[in-house]
Amino acid sequence: MIVSLAIKDIVLIDRLQMNFESGLCVLSGETGAGKSILLSGIGLAIGARGGRELIRHGKDQGSVNAEFSLSADHKIWSLLDQYGFDYNEGQVILRRIVTKDGKSRAFINDQSVSISLLRKVGELLIEIHGQHDERGLLNPAGHRNLLDEFGGYKGLLEDVKVIFEKLTSLKKALYEEQEKLEIAKQDEDYIRHNLEELDQLNPQKGEEEELAKERTRMMQGENLSAGLGELLNKLLNDKGVDTILRMTLRKIERISEQAPGLLDSVSESLDHAADETSNAIAKLEDIMRDLEFNPYDLENTEERLFAIRACARKHNCQPEQLVQIKKDFETKLSELEFGDGEVQRLTQEVYKTQKKFEVTAKKLSVLRHKTAEELDGFVNKELPALKMEKADFKTFLEPLELENWNAEGGERVDFRVSTNPGAPFGGLIKIASGGELSRFILALKVVLARKTSVATLIFDEIDQGVGGAVANAVGERLSVLADKAQILVITHSPQVAARGQSHWLINKRSNGQDDTVTTAVTPLKDDQRREEIARMLAGAEVTKEARAAADNLLQW
Repeated sequence: MIVSLAIKDIVLIDRLQMNFESGLCVLSGETGAGKSILLSGIGLAIGARGGRELIRHGKDQGSVNAEFSLSADHKIWSLLDQYGFDYNEGQVILRRIVTKDGKSRAFINDQSVSISLLRKVGELLIEIHGQHDERGLLNPAGHRNLLDEFGGYKGLLEDVKVIFEKLTSLKKALYEEQEKLEIAKQDEDYIRHNLEELDQLNPQKGEEEELAKERTRMMQGENLSAGLGELLNKLLNDKGVDTILRMTLRKIERISEQAPGLLDSVSESLDHAADETSNAIAKLEDIMRDLEFNPYDLENTEERLFAIRACARKHNCQPEQLVQIKKDFETKLSELEFGDGEVQRLTQEVYKTQKKFEVTAKKLSVLRHKTAEELDGFVNKELPALKMEKADFKTFLEPLELENWNAEGGERVDFRVSTNPGAPFGGLIKIASGGELSRFILALKVVLARKTSVATLIFDEIDQGVGGAVANAVGERLSVLADKAQILVITHSPQVAARGQSHWLINKRSNGQDDTVTTAVTPLKDDQRREEIARMLAGAEVTKEARAAADNLLQW
């Protein structure tokens, strides 16, 4: 319930502090006293739209603070936990500031929040109802939620939502996979053809560079081999270095026999030179053998080299990149084959999830029909007490086409009424007159309050257009409703006002110094309350008879 409200510099309110009690809280006052201003202030606190026009003339900003005391099981706590708010157990404070430049700031427990989040929290705390409030019970868009909350099958609702979200996700994944597969299949022939060519070519890393070197070596080998052959002949012929060294070494060995030891060092050097020359000749012979090649080898090497380079030109890449391109084509083909399998898998998943969703949604539909009958019965039992014995209330469930089923199930829900036997049912706002509409709304709220969790209900002149016994019945049902939730009612009806556990008077006051007018709200006690109810009964001049009638009303 709301325990306090502080408003500063909003329209005609300069500074206002109200401390509320539980039960039925009555607010009364003459027409134009500022009751709508008070509602605007409360609306600001719970996220309603607010602009610079709400700021009191001459002020830079206006503000509203609303403090709530809530039970430990109220759904507000899970929402605050979801957004990471700090809070004292049982207490929530909403604050809104509007500045003259039209900007607005919002706070929950002194933590800055967006207006949308403030509104989301506010909707869990206060409901405002009036004859022309199309955001509440008069709007069919909200009827399904009201029916479901009354039915109390939250678990099944969550199942439907979760399965539908999974189904939506699977359908999206299937669509994307089908799109990818369709695009891939358009290129499938191209991919397979190129992969086949690359498989046949089978390029290897670094192969082009090695082939180019080999081709160069073979092309230069013939000329090089001829030149080296001439050098080898010079080393090996009769006047070659090796022959001369060997002959000279043998002559020195014979001379050494005549002079032992004299030519040993020369003989040793010549022997070493002869060995090194033999080694050089052997290496030169090896090189020449290596330079020998089959002419077909050059042809094959050039054919392979040119094939690799042609393929690289086709794919607009360097030859060394062909290995990666081949892998890329293999990956694309694999993805194509996998995509086909993935489409089949997702198709099966969509089918199974669709069937599960339909079964679960049908279970929900059965419970909704059962709950609708229960709700209709309770509301229609309330109508005679509100002097509407001939009226009838009915919840219509309109099945949706299967393709239009959604996270909330497979039907639309619409509350309709008939005001006379045999008359067709129609929407609340279309069929009921002002007074009838007020009573239908009240009957609905009395029934729905048994299972809803909104802490505070505000009724704005819900008794307008009714009087006498009907107004008395409205007051009695409001009193019953106040046993379930805190009720704030703005009223012109003395029968309703007399039922309140607390009573506030809204009026305008003039400042004698500058003739400014402000709206004030005063708590009434005992005689003050009797006097206000008497004024509501008598009008401008309060008579003894009016006071006596007020006393009779206050005895309820």
